[in-house]
Amino acid sequence: MNTLTNGQIFLYETLGTAMLLLLGCGVVATAILRDSKGFGGGWLLINFGWGLGVFAGVYVAFPTGAHLNPAVTVSQLIMGGITGGQAIFYFLGEFLGAFIGAVLAWVAFKQHFDLEEDAGAKLAVFSTAPAIRSAGWNLATEAIGTFVLIFLILISGGTPTQLGPLFVALVVVGIGNSLGGPTGYAINPARDLAPRIAHAILPIKGKGSSDWGYAWVPVAGPIVGSIVATLLFKAIGAQSLIDTIKAAAS
Repeated sequence: MNTLTNGQIFLYETLGTAMLLLLGCGVVATAILRDSKGFGGGWLLINFGWGLGVFAGVYVAFPTGAHLNPAVTVSQLIMGGITGGQAIFYFLGEFLGAFIGAVLAWVAFKQHFDLEEDAGAKLAVFSTAPAIRSAGWNLATEAIGTFVLIFLILISGGTPTQLGPLFVALVVVGIGNSLGGPTGYAINPARDLAPRIAHAILPIKGKGSSDWGYAWVPVAGPIVGSIVATLLFKAIGAQSLIDTIKAAAS
C-alpha cells in the first residue's frame, strides 16, 4: 500500500466507490420507482444489488485495498495499515465517488424520477431513512451493523482484497438481510451523506426534503461501530493469532 501515490489512492477509491453507488442506488431505483421494469422487486433484490455493487467496486479499487467506505479507512488507520496522510485521500475519493455514482444513477433513471410522485421514494434511492425514527436506537443499529462488517473484514484477514470481493459482498448482503430493517443499513458514511448531498443539489422534480435532521446518524453510527470493532480486534490479540496461523501454513 505504501507504494501507491496519494493521487492513485484518490483515483481508485473514487472510481470504485462510484461503481458501488451507481449499482447500489440503481437497484433501489429499479425496485421502487414508478414504471421501472423491476418495480416491486423487494428487499432481497435491493440487498443483493448492494452486495453486487460492493463486489464490482472492490474489483475496480483493488490496487488500494478497496476501502470504498470511511468506516473501513478509519479501521485501517487504527490498525496502522495506512498513514493519516493517505487516509485523507481515501476519504476524499470515497465521498467524491459516492456523489458521482449517485448522480449517474439519477441520470439513468431520470424519466422515472420525473414520473414518480412519492418524494420519499425519490430520497430513498439516494440515502437511508429509519423505519421507526429514534436517533439513539437508529445510531445503535448502524453501529452494530458496521461492527459486524469491520470485525469480519479484520478477523478474516485484513483488507477486502485479502478476503476476496465475493466474501465482502456476501457479508454486506447478510448484514442487510439480518440487520438492515430498522434503518436501511448505510454502514458507510460516504454511501449515505454524499448521495444525500446529490439529492439536495440535483434538479429532481418534486423531490421534497433531503432529511438533514437524520443525516448525522448514518455517518456517526458507522464510525462508532468501526472504532469499537477495531479496538476489540486489537484487544483480543487476533492479528497475532492470524499471523501465527499464516506462518505455520506457509
